[in-house]
Amino acid sequence: QVQLVESGGGLVQGGGSLRLSCAASGLTFSSHAMGWFRQAPGKEREFVASISWNSARTYYANSVKGRFTISRDNAKNTVYLQMNSLKPEDTAVYYCGSSRFKSAGTLDIEFVYWGQGTQVTVSS
Repeated sequence: QVQLVESGGGLVQGGGSLRLSCAASGLTFSSHAMGWFRQAPGKEREFVASISWNSARTYYANSVKGRFTISRDNAKNTVYLQMNSLKPEDTAVYYCGSSRFKSAGTLDIEFVYWGQGTQVTVSS
């Protein structure tokens, strides 16, 4: 079965950095776009970033553009999210998802499998 396991979350001061990882198994990783979404308490899950199967295309939410970078290593079946200049409003549970498509998108309905999430807390 497909498993996506996120790691790298934690508590960080505003302005700091974290790198999230998502290790995938049970699927042909290099055939799927991957994405990161987040959900803050009392809010709906929202798109953060996505990357196409071959890393040729990436998309970012306006709120994280210029601060976050998504990347992937198909040899390691892993997708990353480098988060810099973190703000308290970035506090959320971050989820990675695997798309049903090779091309990257921004809608959560495109993503079939999800990880369990990792908590990111940014203090002011």
